[in-house]
Parts: sequence; C-alpha cells; structure tokens
Amino acid sequence: MMRFTLRPFHLNDVNALVKYANNFNIAKNLTNKFPFPYQDEDGEAFIELALSHRPLQIKAIVINDEVVGSIGVHPLSDIYSRSAEMGYWIAEPFWGKGIVPLAVKEMLKYGFETFDIERIFARTSHVNLASQQVLKKIGFILEAELKGTIFKYDEYFDELIFSFRKHQLNL
Repeated sequence: MMRFTLRPFHLNDVNALVKYANNFNIAKNLTNKFPFPYQDEDGEAFIELALSHRPLQIKAIVINDEVVGSIGVHPLSDIYSRSAEMGYWIAEPFWGKGIVPLAVKEMLKYGFETFDIERIFARTSHVNLASQQVLKKIGFILEAELKGTIFKYDEYFDELIFSFRKHQLNL
C-alpha cells in the first residue's frame, strides 16, 4: 500500500494537478465541472475554490509530495442541511492501489467531526464499478438507482446514490 496524505491544496500544486487531472479516463466519471482537457486555468480556479471554504471542504491527495487527486465533503443547505456530498478522484497510475478507500475513510471522519451532518452520500454512474466497489467496501449503502439521469458525452447513464450515516462511524 502506498503512503499518502490528505492536506489543503497549495497554490504551487497547479502543475501536478493539471498533469494528473488532464485525463479522459478520469473526466468521463465526473461531472462536467471537471473539464477535459484540463488546463492550467482549470487547476488554478479549482485550487482557489478549494481554499475558499472555511472550514475546508476539499483536500488534496498527496503521494511523495505531489498532488495525485482530490477528495471533498460538501455540506448541503436548506432541507438537506444534515447531508453532505462526497466526491473524489485519483490519478490513473494510482488506481487499484488501495489509496481511495483509506482516503474516503479519513474524509468521512473529517466530515462528521467538522460539519453538523448525519449523512454523507456519493453519486456514481452504473458503469463506474471501481467507485461502487470503494463505497461498498467502506460500508456505504446503496440508497437509490435512478435510470438514465446522467447525460455525458452524448450518452445516458444510470445514477447510483450511496450513503454513509454518522452512527456507522467506527473507523
């Protein structure tokens, strides 16, 4: 298992962020807010966004002092104020190395300790089997399967919503 840390982004992380984020295999599984191609301006804007929240909602996944991904917990508002959405990605060279499940566990703990929430959920498409596997491994429960709600690259995908409740926390 490779060693990693989660930390706030730094302004000088742009080059590593762009190097790894500029990958169609990553972008195809994320929302359109994650562009492809991913350029310097995108990285700079993302780092500014990541640093704008107090407390932090987005952290960098770092291996050997280099940003190789991102993970975030985003609290919702109004009638959804007791929930937060989690999103994450890691660079393709680090897929299947056991990093993401550990990062998700760490971020769950951070999310429940930092925000007044009871539920953290994550969404994925029906074809993103790796993400589904990560969520199930951690103990996320499939709450819903919505048919054809994701439209990306001229194709429809089913949306799967997984959740983790605060009372499950024994990480």
